[in-house]
Amino acid sequence: MEFADVVRRRRMVRRYDADRPVPAEAVHRLLSHAVRAPSAGFAQGWAFLVLETADERERFWAATSPQPGARTRWLANMRTAPLIIVPLSNKSAYLDRYAEADKGWTDRDEARWLVPYWHVDTGMAALLMLLTAVDEGLDGCFFGIPPQRLDAFREAFAVPAEYTPIGAVSVGYRAADHRSASLARGRRSLDEVVHRGTWGSTIEEAQASPGARNVADGG
Repeated sequence: MEFADVVRRRRMVRRYDADRPVPAEAVHRLLSHAVRAPSAGFAQGWAFLVLETADERERFWAATSPQPGARTRWLANMRTAPLIIVPLSNKSAYLDRYAEADKGWTDRDEARWLVPYWHVDTGMAALLMLLTAVDEGLDGCFFGIPPQRLDAFREAFAVPAEYTPIGAVSVGYRAADHRSASLARGRRSLDEVVHRGTWGSTIEEAQASPGARNVADGG
């Protein structure tokens, strides 16, 4: 599939064909592509918990559901996913890496980090999995784990303290799925979000300037 088609076709899917497991080779490619994500200092401070069996998935939903035993439409649909991958970030890997000689810092002071790149980089790895899913003829959804359920999640899967789940990715073959009501908001145009040269400029102003390139609205 052309990369542009992969990007255009990617969307969050919340209901899957429970009778169609994700092929092992596709799972391998999801993970192989995830670790190709960029990471600050090549720290690669991430890990991926793969849940494929019915027992593993049931343990995940039991541990992470806001109200254990609840059966909302969203949760009922998401539970049909045959594969769940939990991307976890490791802050210590970044603090250790940037205390090494080639980085020039002599301590592990977290205050040096304006942005928590351990979460950012792991998020980029999650996006690569979502794009790979589309390329494999699959679909996926990135969703959060409620903060009040993190301890239950850690206990259920013996997750080490230094690893933090940034969310979870469900993967499978799409079933009849309802479209999120949020999509009615529409996609913001490039002219609304792109600032060229200075914050006050817009694409239209940039295009009107001499030598400006035409920019297509991705919509």
